[in-house]
Amino acid sequence: MNLVNYHNVYFIGIGGIGMSALARWFNHNGFSVSGYDRTPTSLTSKLEEEGISIHFEDAVDHIPEAVKNNKEQSLVVVTPAIPKTHKELNFLKDRGFKLHKRSEVLGMISANFHLVAVAGTHGKTTTSSMIAHLLKHAGRDITAFLGGIATNYESNYIANELKDGKSIAVVEADEFDRSFLTLHPDVAVVTSADADHLDIYGDKSELEKSFKEFISQVKTSGKLFVNEKIAKELVDADFDKSSYTYGLNRGQFFANNITMNNGFFEFDYCDEQHHIKKLKLGVPGFHNTENATVAIAVALDLGLTEDAIRSGIESYKGVKRRFEYVIKSEQIVFVDDYAHHPTEIESFLKSLKALYPEKKITAVFQPHLFTRTRDFVDGFAESLDLADEVILLDIYPAREEPIEGVTSQIIYDRMTTEKVLLNKERLMEHLGSSDYEVIATIGAGDIDKLVNPIKELLNEKYHA
Repeated sequence: MNLVNYHNVYFIGIGGIGMSALARWFNHNGFSVSGYDRTPTSLTSKLEEEGISIHFEDAVDHIPEAVKNNKEQSLVVVTPAIPKTHKELNFLKDRGFKLHKRSEVLGMISANFHLVAVAGTHGKTTTSSMIAHLLKHAGRDITAFLGGIATNYESNYIANELKDGKSIAVVEADEFDRSFLTLHPDVAVVTSADADHLDIYGDKSELEKSFKEFISQVKTSGKLFVNEKIAKELVDADFDKSSYTYGLNRGQFFANNITMNNGFFEFDYCDEQHHIKKLKLGVPGFHNTENATVAIAVALDLGLTEDAIRSGIESYKGVKRRFEYVIKSEQIVFVDDYAHHPTEIESFLKSLKALYPEKKITAVFQPHLFTRTRDFVDGFAESLDLADEVILLDIYPAREEPIEGVTSQIIYDRMTTEKVLLNKERLMEHLGSSDYEVIATIGAGDIDKLVNPIKELLNEKYHA
């Protein structure tokens, strides 16, 4: 399929973080872009500001006539989250439109670039945004499709300027639904491969098989950078392409001399050819230092200088909801994070405790998905116990129906730290009646909608 044959691009589920990045690419490249989503959000508002037509009612009449009447020149992209009963979906399907997954279209676009693909059950959004920023900051022509809003650019998409086929594409390679198997990278990064999405894969061994298949799709002349902790599990001895390991204090590319200074992490980057001292990372966290290590390794491999690396790392501002400081004052610290897997929560809370060892850490956690809660209940309890106090909210169901016996209570019952179980409606009242030093909201559901109300409450309470 050749994209130049299309004029119209119609998205069903345009407001998703991955879908919206694709919509921005097509809009930037002169296609007529429109779409449907269930509810308006700040992201859909931004798309509308950029000239993309969006509606929020599932009605066939809202599909543009240019799409309905021109099947051959209309590309239809559908998110897996759309229900099978969706009216627009079925109208287009019944009329013979071929429906494409986001991952399939991303594979088609990225095939025209020098592709850097970042995969992993954790860390891929931050790592891909770091690589993109290092390259962009150094003046390289790139396009980037990210799984979060990069603070430096206030967007999940960075547009390339050149049309000569020499630009670099930095892509977040999503393992959900095996989406990353549409990609054939020149450079691949694998940050982690912990058990996750077991509703899709069944068990960890099937997930690892999928990662191995992704790794096998690295081009013959390409390179693989893999976290040292999982290299033996994923990279077979007969792997016939260039592969390298990275990590904290270990691996062929590594960070050491890690210190904390005024809420930020400083470290040295080392490999056989480079020793870049006292890099100051613009976002905190041991896990972010590890992500920065491989981002630097990739950037150096793509020809960036040490000076460009230092400047880029210091100017990197992070990704929305990835260890994002909402309030940072002497009276109160409020951090928001997207962590939704026990490994992510553990990394986040360990970093937070390292930064504020003398202060009480309060975590407000909203579990995401019934299946994930069921599959990792012990891990959630153990990781949350790292906090001094936990406020546990009800499960955010996302795409799932309830599972009998699976509620936040099963996590609560296994925890040993100070804890309280609340629904969202009671949270603000509870927060207003207690004192805090460091508070963190954690989760991938709609807990992000509580960030501004909590911020307002804390600002008023502590005059932050």
